Amino acid sequence: MNTKYLTKASLIAGIYLVLVLIQIPMGNLAFGPIQLRIAEGLTLLPVVELAAIPGLFVGCLISNLILASYSAFGLVDILGGSLITLLAAYLTSKTSNKFIAALPPILLNGFIVSIWVSYFTSIPYWLTVLGIIIGEAISVIVFGSIILSVYKKAKIYLKNK
Repeated sequence: MNTKYLTKASLIAGIYLVLVLIQIPMGNLAFGPIQLRIAEGLTLLPVVELAAIPGLFVGCLISNLILASYSAFGLVDILGGSLITLLAAYLTSKTSNKFIAALPPILLNGFIVSIWVSYFTSIPYWLTVLGIIIGEAISVIVFGSIILSVYKKAKIYLKNK
């Protein structure tokens, strides 16, 4: 790891955190049974930037620590959600197609995070899966495509400077 890699990872973690923090006034859209976390759009970045893997993990971990005071999910969400983000980021980095790259964060969050969200909210598991998958798909596909496009253009622009 070099300074450039650590700087990129830190910036991605910070952007993730800011995007989650601006959603707090919207209620439990960032952590409830229907999750539309704008920051999850960043989960496509590992396709083009390996520093996004630790950046997403750290950003998610810090965000989940802060959100713990707003939700009833506690330590399982802080650690479990963050580790799922880490695994999803790693799997995303192994893909070369942004449509396939969207699958790890959507499916892992949808099927695994739903376990404890369903348990703590008493909402049936399959309804929770559906809510989280739909929200995650919107976040990753819509916001992720925008973020990936902007990142690629910025990278080209900076390379030509």
